[in-house]
Order: sequence, then structure tokens, then C-alpha cells
Amino acid sequence: MTIGSLGYLGLRVKDPAAFHNFLTGVLGLMPGEAAGRYRLDDLDWRIAVETGDADDLAYVGFEVAGPAELEAVRARLLEGGVTIDAADPALLAARGVLGLVACRDPDGLGVEIFYGPTCRTETPFVSPAGVPAFVTGDQGLGHIVLSTKDMAATRRFYQDLLGFRLSDIIRLRAGPDFAFDMEFFHCNARHHTLALMPVPLPKRLHHLMVQVPTLDAVGFALERATAAGVPITASLGRHTNDQMVSFYSQTPAGFEVEFGQGAIEVDEATWRVARHDKTSSWGHKRPAH
Repeated sequence: MTIGSLGYLGLRVKDPAAFHNFLTGVLGLMPGEAAGRYRLDDLDWRIAVETGDADDLAYVGFEVAGPAELEAVRARLLEGGVTIDAADPALLAARGVLGLVACRDPDGLGVEIFYGPTCRTETPFVSPAGVPAFVTGDQGLGHIVLSTKDMAATRRFYQDLLGFRLSDIIRLRAGPDFAFDMEFFHCNARHHTLALMPVPLPKRLHHLMVQVPTLDAVGFALERATAAGVPITASLGRHTNDQMVSFYSQTPAGFEVEFGQGAIEVDEATWRVARHDKTSSWGHKRPAH
């Protein structure tokens, strides 16, 4: 009775119009029926963009299979000492879901556990930028990488209470005398749905990843980003741990989006936790300053 996937994200940004152009014109997301909502597949929405000064992630929604799974997660959160917000019919209506539990993680991020999202199979996904499809389904929206001020508390929240499982770690060396472990967690076949960085960063969201089925779709996205003058924050490259081929670009809000394909998948029966000393086998070069 654990989390099934990353269902949706809510962003608060200073320039929603610029973000709209980035999401639709560069990434290729489809505008939803409601203003500020964006689709990657048959679900009514996956990303919500609201006006705000944070230029950061405001809330995250994790999907479970149904009401029994939701109640199991609720009970585990309460047993773990997490405060659950009172049920709000208006919030259910706003999210378009059948059931929801809302709380906050140790760093204050709004976390919503839900089941029963609204589907729009009568209106098939069509990318305005010609993206053939995004890899979602059982693997959910994609992945997020969060910074945290208290790794132990945040790990306990996501791993012990929500049920995320450790995939592997990457030891990052930020200087001659400073290194830290970046931890990657899965909840389905996607190599990681969540990664945690135990360092305080200006924004809670380091990056969001969306995945496409072909290398050509990655290349075309890179061409669109370059043509639009979007800063490329990491060149095309392949990661060591999930082996995804991807590039990173900077959003109008300042955090990054990884756009990639070809990641390996987790088989729970045979998966072994490993460690890596580098984030990438090749590429992913950061621009010189």
C-alpha cells in the first residue's frame, strides 16, 4: 500500500505567460481545458501553473490505486506524526480527483496523495510542438529532484512513510573538502520518481524530468529550445545510473527541466542498490561562466 506514481505538480511562477510558451512551444505539452493546466497524456492535467513570487514548486501530487491504498497511506502518515490537513471538497474539485490526503513534507512542501484523476480519453493528447508522446502511464508524470535541509527527516518521510524505495546513490564532489550523496528513489518501474539532494539550494525544485520514447524527440526538443533562445544548462549526455540520454534547459522560473529518453527500468525482483561517483557517462556539460 504505497505510492504508485508522480501524478501532478503545481508551480507558482512570476511570469505564467513565459512559462506557457516554454511548456507548449519547447517541451510540447498540450494546454488543458482549464487555464494554467497542461497535459502530457490522457489525464485532464499533469502540471498546473499559478501566479506567484516563489518561481518554484508549490505542491506535488502522488497517485495511489484507490481508496484502500489512500487510507493505508493516511494511517501511516498519522502514525508517523505527520499532520493531515482537513478534507476540503473544494480542493478535490480543483484537482479533479476522487479522494485526496494533503500534508507537508519536512521542508514545508505541499504533498497530496490522491486517487481517481480525471481522464480525457475523449480528447486525445496532441502536442502543439509535434511530440509524438510522453512516457507516462504506470510510470507517472516523470521525476523531480528536490533539495532538503534535513536529509534524515526528508528520507524518513518519503521512504518510510510514503514507501519510496532506494534505487542508488551518486557521490557528488562539490569541492576538495566537500562531497555529498544524492539519493534516488523509485515507486514503480521508472528508475527514479524522486531524488533528494542534502544541500540547501535557492529553490526546492532543482529539476523536473519528462521522458519521450525516441531519441529523435529529444533532438527535436533540443532544436526547439535552441531556436527559442532557452538557456541549455546541460548538453546532451547519458546518465550513469538510469542511463537516460537527455539535455537540461532552464525554465523562465529558473529551475531546470530534463528532457530525455531510454532510461533503464527497475525490476523489483532483481534490482540491486549501487553507488556511482559521477552523474554522467558522457556529455551533460555545463556552460562555462
